[in-house]
Amino acid sequence: MRLIPSSTLIICAVLFLLFSCKEKGWQDIHSIEDLVESHPEEVKSLFEHLDLQLPELSEVKQAYEEGRMEEACAKLLDYYRASAQNSKWKRPIPSASNETVAEVDSILENVFVIQNVRGQVPILSSGHRDWHYRGPNDDREWAWLSNRHSQLMRVYNAYLETGNEKYVNYLDEFLRDFIIYSMPYPAEKGRDAIWRGLEVAARVKAWTKIFYGLQESEHFNPATRLLMLISLPDHAHYNRNFHGGNNWLTMEISALATTAAYFPEFESTSEWLDYSVDVMVESMEDQVYPDGVQTELTAHYHNVSLNNFELFKEICEDADKALPDYFVQTIEDMYGYIAKAIRPSGHRPLNNDGDRGSDQALLLQGAELFGREDWKFVATNGKEGERPEQEPSYLLPWAGQLISRSGFEQDAHWSFFDIGPWGSGHQHNDKLHLSISAFGEDFLVDAGRFAYTGEIADKFRPYAKGSQGHNLLLIDGQGQGPGPTHATSPVPESTVRIEGDFDFATSSFEEFLELEGEVAHSRSMMYVRDKFWVVADRVVGSGEHSVETLWHWHPDCEVKEEENQITGSHQGGNLVLIPLGDVDFELQWIEGQEDPEIQGWYSPEYNVYMPNVANSYQTTLNQSGNLVWLLLPYQGERPRIQTQLLETNEKQVRVSVNVDEAAWELTLPFSDGRNASLKMLR
Repeated sequence: MRLIPSSTLIICAVLFLLFSCKEKGWQDIHSIEDLVESHPEEVKSLFEHLDLQLPELSEVKQAYEEGRMEEACAKLLDYYRASAQNSKWKRPIPSASNETVAEVDSILENVFVIQNVRGQVPILSSGHRDWHYRGPNDDREWAWLSNRHSQLMRVYNAYLETGNEKYVNYLDEFLRDFIIYSMPYPAEKGRDAIWRGLEVAARVKAWTKIFYGLQESEHFNPATRLLMLISLPDHAHYNRNFHGGNNWLTMEISALATTAAYFPEFESTSEWLDYSVDVMVESMEDQVYPDGVQTELTAHYHNVSLNNFELFKEICEDADKALPDYFVQTIEDMYGYIAKAIRPSGHRPLNNDGDRGSDQALLLQGAELFGREDWKFVATNGKEGERPEQEPSYLLPWAGQLISRSGFEQDAHWSFFDIGPWGSGHQHNDKLHLSISAFGEDFLVDAGRFAYTGEIADKFRPYAKGSQGHNLLLIDGQGQGPGPTHATSPVPESTVRIEGDFDFATSSFEEFLELEGEVAHSRSMMYVRDKFWVVADRVVGSGEHSVETLWHWHPDCEVKEEENQITGSHQGGNLVLIPLGDVDFELQWIEGQEDPEIQGWYSPEYNVYMPNVANSYQTTLNQSGNLVWLLLPYQGERPRIQTQLLETNEKQVRVSVNVDEAAWELTLPFSDGRNASLKMLR
């Protein structure tokens, strides 16, 4: 028998001990014992954040104070499983099955679709997902949004729908991966892919539903539950101390209130909730105008703020925390803006940064919440509800937006005319821009937002934000500079009129970029109800200036020129654009241009873009001059149109428009709207 040398036995023993004491990888952490062994300091920090004086945590406190950490953790999890505190989030465990949801299964392969871009998150050598991965376009927005964990809610809902344990197993593994990777919490404001305010806020809201919804699931491991509880105070600390303003604040503070209301076992919950109410009410007063419009003046982010104000109201109700009447009234006013601004097609205005999404369901939700039959009428194109007492056009005087309509039918005319401030965030340099829809179709459009970061943004972002992406004037090739971020008063009553047969508004802008001398652009717009629009532009400056007027058509329009008239055609109808007077224009057609500059592109939603036709009318004006335009929608056979510029000077323009057998005379002043007039001649 061969003997093994004692030195070899010693080496083997040492190697065995080293191997057996090797730190657990995150994939191997499943039980309470695993977590206490691998992350003792983090587990200890959880109990330091809990209010162990609560009677319902007495057994947890005793075990913790006696050093029985694993028992303390077990009793804490038992408490959450038995507690009725958050029954609104708890869900019965579905019956087990092998059913699947195809569109969710790709998420289980770490394939996420973020703002219309599909990418697969790589796995690092540590086994962790690369939580800083920017997607296939190297876009930091992709990294940020993937760390909001909205994809987890789709997996969670798939589990509740099917009972397939692979979905809850993925949730469990995903959260352990993320939370352990995110340690230690940096406790400072940043723009990292993981620790940035919007991502922190979104995770809290998703995690709360998952944590309570899976209380009865045997596949959701104790270590994962404890890791969520360990991380939540860090999330609350970030939202409490490093939140932003405007719509960021509404998202971040509503997340702080979420932690306070639904995890009252944390010691700081009372302070968090008091702070949340104080800050949210103050912010609402600061970021919502008296006309109900959020001060960023983008219909898209208006809805973001509204959603979070509503969420905050719900949270406070659950926590028995009173809010002032003003808060609820402002929520109603914000819905009121949607009712005024919504297109007949149900889509919101595409202005400043935002997407052209549908607001129909949101407005119906507001109608139900506040018992507004008039909003239901607007949202359903008159099929339900009661006709609004004031109709059909609306001025939002603080936002400086005139919404003109012929009615509320699906094929009604609609326009958006911007005469307000620049906005408190997500701004475009687009004062005096005009968008037009008719017959359920968009004709003249805003360019949209394209993207914020990455390759698409590098290419298109200046165009999206600049005047060149809007229906505006460029002076010597230059667009507008920034304007005032906030309105200190509503637009003067004398500059806007809404009458039974016409709408009128006028305003001006003077801060053009990099121009020699001072130049001012005034624009007056009159909508003759159910007939047409007339736009009068006046440019005043010293010396000679090149003036370029831009009109951007929706990509679905078939655009043609006939006898100096441009017609955009949809299946539903047409819009003809006619310059009035004898101005000598050089007309250019631009579509999908990249060189020498971006022009003729349209983005209906983030990361989605396509070419569209932009008509450029260029001329030269010496010191001052007026440019006048007729925009006439029609269906069927093209009507006979005759126009005449009767008067044009520094105070006003006066035009006649004949359409078939009807005739009108319009006066459009450049300052005092009280002098605006419309006469029907026959």
